[in-house]
Amino acid sequence: MNLENIIAVTGLSGLYRLITTRNNGLIIEDFDSGKRSFISLRKHQFTPLESVGIYTYSDVVDLPEVFQKIQSSNANLPKPDAAASDYHNFLRGVLPEYDEDRVYLSDIKKLVKWYSYLDAQDLLVSVKSDEEEE
Repeated sequence: MNLENIIAVTGLSGLYRLITTRNNGLIIEDFDSGKRSFISLRKHQFTPLESVGIYTYSDVVDLPEVFQKIQSSNANLPKPDAAASDYHNFLRGVLPEYDEDRVYLSDIKKLVKWYSYLDAQDLLVSVKSDEEEE
């Protein structure tokens, strides 16, 4: 799973592809419209998805590995209006060792939202496919 150059931007909904960096900001591209825009470092913070991880009791599991576990488990994603217990049960089914004290409900909701979005855009390529190409 290659999450390289996919970022989340504070203040903007959705995920974006990083095109290039400048000394005062980034040029990003919207997946839906393909429209490119400049985002200032002064106004926004950026989170590369490849740097995100989920806390476990012993370590931190990288987001691509969590996405792979979601794909391989064929878990039913909770609906956006689901109860908090549904989100926790979902993540417990995918990653049983996640640290329930350090992973908040908002984190799990964001994880589900990102996974659904990337899956709808066909950007989730299995790790096996990536390894076969190498």
